[in-house]
Amino acid sequence: MTVNEDIRATRGAGSPSGTRKYPEPRVVLELLKPVTWFPPMWAYLCGVVSSGVPFTDRWGLALLGILLAGPIVCGMSQAANDWCDRHVDALNEPQRPIPSGRMPGRWGLRIAWIWTGLSLAVGAMLGPWGFAATVVAVIFAWIYSAEPIRLKRNGWYGNAAVGLCYEGLPWFTGAAVMLGALPSTEIVIVALLYAAGAHGIMTLNDFKAVEGDLKMGVGSLPARLGPERAARLACWVMAVPQVLVMLLLRMWGATVAPLIILGLILAQLVAMRVMLRDPRAKAPWYNGTGVVLYVSGMMAAAVALSGME
Repeated sequence: MTVNEDIRATRGAGSPSGTRKYPEPRVVLELLKPVTWFPPMWAYLCGVVSSGVPFTDRWGLALLGILLAGPIVCGMSQAANDWCDRHVDALNEPQRPIPSGRMPGRWGLRIAWIWTGLSLAVGAMLGPWGFAATVVAVIFAWIYSAEPIRLKRNGWYGNAAVGLCYEGLPWFTGAAVMLGALPSTEIVIVALLYAAGAHGIMTLNDFKAVEGDLKMGVGSLPARLGPERAARLACWVMAVPQVLVMLLLRMWGATVAPLIILGLILAQLVAMRVMLRDPRAKAPWYNGTGVVLYVSGMMAAAVALSGME
């Protein structure tokens, strides 16, 4: 049985996959998952702000980089992930474009490769730092999802890779492109800390696929540790880096930003208590509340860094 036959057998008869030669534009957009574009776009914007370079001085590079981080690189990673995950998705989320048959043939893979080329082409327009960061992001996107490495098989490594590429790398790239040079040590440290905290966000995002992960041998942390332990771990992983950012900013002379971040952490702790009562049911709710507080702290830190010598 071929891969496509396997998928068709899983989703059942009556699929529209055999009736279309090319995917509909709205199905392509669904494959690229616009809802996932915000985190890297926001992180890139934080990098732009943290550089201290006025937006008007290099606004073209700033906007191009935000476009690259979201619809292009992140969109590419989503297409690659959905293609490589088509068997798991047939169990967990059969309504997605590929397992449902709305993305015909091998178009999921073709789109992932087309977007890979587009990512590298646009990244080259951002100068050496932007291109180098794009190459790293593209490599991580593919080794996260594709065999034989497939980092997502291990929730520890996979979540670390996603956190780095969603928060740390875009932040670094935004600052480097605006500065035209290596960002300061302070910017790099803060970007890495927020990337580390994003590991917990990725853990919460895995709660929706526990059953399929267990059946297909995907070692997400909820599947490895169980929902309760994974949720508690995610809370710690999200909270500790933010506390460190708050303390470091204060040590570096910032006054307002540490107080803002402290308030945001306290609000997250309240939301975490609610989520921990029923992690599987409340994880999506937390992603819509606690994560907003998390990324708000990122911008507060970026503003504080922009004023440092």
